[in-house]
Amino acid sequence: MAASILTLLKDHLPLEPDPAAPAPDLVAAGVLVPMFVAEEQFRVLFIQRTLLVKDHRGQIAFPGGVRDPEDAHLLATALREAEEEIGLAPGAVEVLGTLPPVATITGYHITPFVGLIPHPYDFHPSPREVKRLLDLPVDEFYPPERWRSGPYIFQGRTTRVCYWQNGQEVVWGATARILLNLLAYLGVHPIPGDHHATCLD
Repeated sequence: MAASILTLLKDHLPLEPDPAAPAPDLVAAGVLVPMFVAEEQFRVLFIQRTLLVKDHRGQIAFPGGVRDPEDAHLLATALREAEEEIGLAPGAVEVLGTLPPVATITGYHITPFVGLIPHPYDFHPSPREVKRLLDLPVDEFYPPERWRSGPYIFQGRTTRVCYWQNGQEVVWGATARILLNLLAYLGVHPIPGDHHATCLD
């Protein structure tokens, strides 16, 4: 199973991000979607943000952040942020490709990069930014009954967001949309008819 997932991602993920420029009112950001193989399972690594960060406090997310002027490109942003947030050395990441960018109602244009990382790895999470690390098998996101969508209001504007829930763990918003795009490359569409992660009912 793990080998087939890796083959699908290597064969089908675009190596370069979408060249389209983000809307002028959105801030460019890059995130890393770290994946690894453990006990023949392909797993996805997340962080849970602390309550000390500026945006998306307490949410389960991928390591990443806003592009700095010194970043040569958004991949550099994603790798730099992953090193700062969880102590993952850029040289330890095998970049498999990129996923479609995601625009958020909070004002960000996020470009996700999928990376294969070693396991085990000696992470060093930033205590200011990261409350905990969480890794889950990719097939935990396959069952449709764990997904739903609904309205979300931010500063008077309403959008539709996706939610994935299993027990006490909830992944939603941009992270959920990135996950749905990742699953699409594996031929999995847990929200029927929503093949472009728009989170429509």
